Amino acid sequence: MTGDEATVTAVEIARIAGVGRAAVSNWRRRYEDFPEPVGGTATSPAFLLKAVEAWLLEQGKVEELPLRERAWQEIRSAADDLRLGEVVAEAAEVLSGHGKPRIVPQSAWRLTMQYAAEQGNADAARFLLDRYADVHSRRLAETPHQVADFMAKLAGPDIRSVLDPACGLGILLTAMNAAESVNGQESEEYLARLAQTRLALSGLAGEVRAGDSLRHDAWPDAGVDAVVCHPPFNERNWGFDDLVHDPRWEYGLPPKTESELAWVQHALAHLKPGGIAVLLMPAVAASRRSGRRIRSNLLRGGTLQAVIGLPAKIASGTGLPVHVWILRKPADDGRMPSRVLMAEAEPETFDATLDSWREFQADPERDVDRPGESRTVPIIELLDQDVDVTPARYVGTGDQVSAGDFHAIRESLVRNLQRLSELIPEAVPGTGKSMPMVDISELERIGALGVQQAGRFQIDGSGQLVLTDHDLFAGATVRARTHPENRIAIEPGDVVIGVGGGELAARVIKEGGLLLGPRLTLLRPDPDRIDAYFLAGFLQALSATSGGGTQSGMSRFDPRRGQVPRVTLEEQRRYGNAFRRIAEFDDALREVRTTGHMTVTSIAIGYATGALGPP
Repeated sequence: MTGDEATVTAVEIARIAGVGRAAVSNWRRRYEDFPEPVGGTATSPAFLLKAVEAWLLEQGKVEELPLRERAWQEIRSAADDLRLGEVVAEAAEVLSGHGKPRIVPQSAWRLTMQYAAEQGNADAARFLLDRYADVHSRRLAETPHQVADFMAKLAGPDIRSVLDPACGLGILLTAMNAAESVNGQESEEYLARLAQTRLALSGLAGEVRAGDSLRHDAWPDAGVDAVVCHPPFNERNWGFDDLVHDPRWEYGLPPKTESELAWVQHALAHLKPGGIAVLLMPAVAASRRSGRRIRSNLLRGGTLQAVIGLPAKIASGTGLPVHVWILRKPADDGRMPSRVLMAEAEPETFDATLDSWREFQADPERDVDRPGESRTVPIIELLDQDVDVTPARYVGTGDQVSAGDFHAIRESLVRNLQRLSELIPEAVPGTGKSMPMVDISELERIGALGVQQAGRFQIDGSGQLVLTDHDLFAGATVRARTHPENRIAIEPGDVVIGVGGGELAARVIKEGGLLLGPRLTLLRPDPDRIDAYFLAGFLQALSATSGGGTQSGMSRFDPRRGQVPRVTLEEQRRYGNAFRRIAEFDDALREVRTTGHMTVTSIAIGYATGALGPP
C-alpha cells in the first residue's frame, strides 16, 4: 500500500487530532465535507489518510500533524496487517542499535528518524511497540501493565530467574525487573523479536526464543524460580493428539478443550522445587467439568495455593472475568498447606490483596475470612464433585445475578454456544448388523469387572461427600455428606448406574473421594480389558432402545443381567471415545442451560429496575 492509498480508522483519526473518538463521530455528523469512508465496515469505517490530513489542516483541527503519528502511519501503510509486525520489529531493532533497515520503506524510516532525533531512539522504539500492541490489542490479548505489575509482585521480590513461555510482546517479562535473568518464548518469530527489543529497552538480561512452547519447548532444561504467563485462551489446536504421553502432565492429561491446563503444567515443569508460577487464566477454567481431575490433583498436592478473581474486561481480548492462579512446585521442606487463598481484587485493592497473599505465605494454616475480599478455604471443602475454585463462591461476592452482570454473562453464553457447536457429535452410517452380546455377570465371572451395590441408608449431613441418584441424573454439584464407615468408596474410572423415572443413567466417574449413595450400582472395569466409556455408553443406550426386559422402563435394575457388545478392546476404545464425546456434549448443554437462565434473569432484573433498557 502506498502512502497515497493508506487508510485510517476513527480511532486513529482521534489519535492524530488529539481528541476522543466521540469528537470524530461528531465531525462526521456536523461537517458535510468530512471525507467519506473508502472501506472498512459500518461499525469501523476506514478513511483515506491523505484526505483526512488535508481536512484536519483545512478546518484548523490541528496546526500540524504530530511527527510520531505521521511516522506511524507511514510504517502502517508499508505493509498489510499480516506483515506489519515484521516491519515494526525491524524498525524497533534498528532504533535499539541492531541491524539496518531492509523492509522499512525509506519515507517511513526518514520520519521515524526525525521523531527519534527529537525524543531519542529508545522512546521512539517504545512508541512503536506500544502503538503496535494498541492497534492489535484484541488479537494479541496482551497483559495490561497494571495487571502485569500485580502478577510480578505476587511472584515475589526475591526472584532471580524468570520464564514466560507465551510472552507476547514481553510486558510480563519486563514487569519482573528485579530478576537477574528473564527469558521467554513466543510462537510468532516477529513477536519474539518485538519482545526481545522490549527487554533490551528495559535493560534486562534475557533472551526470547521463537517457537511453540507446548510442542517445541525452546527451554527444555530451564529450571527457574518463577514462571509468569498469560497463556492463549481457548486454543483448540494446542497439540493434544501429539502430546498425549508427554511427561509434563504430572497432574493429569489436559482435556482437548482445556489448553489452559496444559500451560499450567508446562509452567510447573519449568520450576525449581519451591518455585512460584503466576498465570492469568480465564475464569471458566476454575469450574469446567472437564478439568475437575487436574484441579483436584493440584489441590491434593498443595500445588494450587491461591486463586484471585479480577473484574470483567480488565484483560484485553476478552470481556469476561479472569483469574490469577498462583501455584508452588512441591519441595522437600515439609510445606503442604491444607488451605487455599481465595480473593477478589481490582486495581484499587491490589495492595490489600498482596498483603493477604503475603500473610498466607507466612502462615498458610491461618483462618482468614474477610467478606468480599479474601478467605482461606480448607482444601477438603473444594474437593467435591465440581472441584470449583471460583473465588466468588467463597469470599461472598457474585452469588446473586444482577443487571450489572448481564453483558459478561451474555458473552459467556455466546462462548458456550460456540463451544457447544464444536462439540456436536458426528457419526457415519453403520453396517446395520447386530453385534454379539455378553452379560455383565459373565464379565464379572471372568474378572473383567466388579459389581457393587449400595443399599438404603440415611445421609446424616456430616462426614464425607456422597454421590446421590439425584446428582447422577442432574449432573448437579455433590453436597450431601455421610460418615464413611461401611460405605462403598468410588474410584476414578468407576461406572456408576442409577435408575429413576423409568430411565437408566450410567456415568464414568473421573474423581475419587466420593461415597456411593443409596440405590446406586458401581461397576469397576479392569481398564486393560474393559473401556469404561464403552461400558457406560452401551448400558445407557441399550436401556433406551430395548423393548423390555431388565434394561427398559424399570424402577429396579439388576446390573448382572445387563448386556454390552462382545468386541475387542481396540473396538471398545473406539466406541468409548465416541461415547465420551457425547458425555462432553451433554455437559456443555448443561452449561448452556445454566448460563442461559442467568442471562434471562439478569436482563429481566435490568429491565425491571431501569438499569438496562430494550435496544
